[in-house]
Amino acid sequence: MASSRYERIWGVVRRIPRGRVATYGQVAVLAGIPRGARQVGYALHALPDVTSVPWHRVLNARGCISVRAGGASVTQLLRLEREGVRFDSGGRTDLARFQWQPRRRARSKQLRR
Repeated sequence: MASSRYERIWGVVRRIPRGRVATYGQVAVLAGIPRGARQVGYALHALPDVTSVPWHRVLNARGCISVRAGGASVTQLLRLEREGVRFDSGGRTDLARFQWQPRRRARSKQLRR
């Protein structure tokens, strides 16, 4: 059974839209775990091999894929490229262009009034 912290992290990652990325730190903040970027990594590592959580949309703070064993880095790169996320020759994506900017819940509540 996954911890509630992992469930919160996976819930945030599920919200990242196709063609967008988020950083480990961004996911941590949105999950209510400030300075919890490592926890995000642990939670994504704990996912089963077959999952609906789009783990491949999470990058490090530099906009790069974090190195993983077993070819997962190549899989992540290919999945992101298929979604339209582009990388430069150094393996970095332009976070200003591709980073997910979720709507703030408080703001969306104000808009409904």
